[in-house]
Amino acid sequence: MPHADALRELAPIARTLIERHLGNAKEWFPHELVPWGRGRDFAPGEPWRPEDAPMDEAVRSSLFVNLLTEDNLPHYFRTIAHVFGDDDPWHTWSHRWTAEEGRHSIVIRDYLTVTRAVDPVALERARMTQICKGEVPQPATPADALVYVSLQELATSIAHRNTGRLLTDEVGRKVMARVAGDETLHHVFYRDLTTALLEIDPSTTVLAIDRNVREFAMPGTGIPNFIEHAKAIANAGIYDFAAHHDLILEPVVLQTWQLESIEGLTPEADAARERCLKHIGKVARVARRANERRGQARETAFA
Repeated sequence: MPHADALRELAPIARTLIERHLGNAKEWFPHELVPWGRGRDFAPGEPWRPEDAPMDEAVRSSLFVNLLTEDNLPHYFRTIAHVFGDDDPWHTWSHRWTAEEGRHSIVIRDYLTVTRAVDPVALERARMTQICKGEVPQPATPADALVYVSLQELATSIAHRNTGRLLTDEVGRKVMARVAGDETLHHVFYRDLTTALLEIDPSTTVLAIDRNVREFAMPGTGIPNFIEHAKAIANAGIYDFAAHHDLILEPVVLQTWQLESIEGLTPEADAARERCLKHIGKVARVARRANERRGQARETAFA
C-alpha cells in the first residue's frame, strides 16, 4: 500500500488514540520535582567532583546518556515531521509529543545540576557534540517509523525507570519515574497504531517489524563514548539483552502484535517473519548466557 494511503487510513485511529492519550496524560511541572534547596553556585572554573554526589558510576553513565538522548529532540521532531507529514492528526501528535518530551530534558538537567550528579562541563560538551552531529535513526517509511518508536519509547521508559530504582535519592527516583511514565504513554500510542497498521497492511508492517527488530539501536549513538556508557549500563542491569527480550520483544512483538500468527502475508513478508522470529530466539539465548555470566561473577565476588 502507498505510504500516503496508509497514513490516510490510520488518521481516524490516530485521532482516537490522541484523545485517549490526552485523557491519560497527567499535567506536571518540572520545577516542582527539582530539589532547588540542595543547590549552590558553580564558580567559574570550579571542577566537578564525583564525591559531591556519590553513586555507582554505571548509574551516572545512565543519567548522562538518558539526558543526552532527550536533548536530541530537535532532530527527532524533524524526522517524525518528515515521515508523517504536517496534516492533522499527525501535526497535532508530533507537536504534543515534542512538548511532552521537552519537559524530560528540562527536569532531568535541572535535577542533575542541582544535585551535582554529573559533570556539567562534560555534559555540555557532549550535548554540543551530539546536537551538532544530528545523528538519529532515519526510518524509511511510516511503517518503519511506527515500529521503531514503539520499541524505542518502551526501551527508553525501561532505562529511565531502572536508572531511578538504582538511585539512593528519593527525589531522583521520583524524577525518573515521572519521565518513564510519559515514555510509556508514548509507547502505547505508537504500539497501538502499529497494531492498526497490521490490520490495514500486514505484509508491509511485518517487513518493517523484521527490519527494526534485527537492526534496533537506541537513539544515542551520537553521544561521545556511547559504547562504553552502554556497556556499563548493560552490566548494571539497567538495560541489557534480557530487558530487551523479556520486556520488549516478547510482550510487544510476540504477544501484542502476535507476529507468529499474522495471516495473509506475501511470500516476502512470510520469509521476513521467520527471519525475525529466529533473531528473537537468538536474542533470548544471548540474554540467558549474559545473565548466567553475571550471576557467576556475583558469586565469585562474594565467595
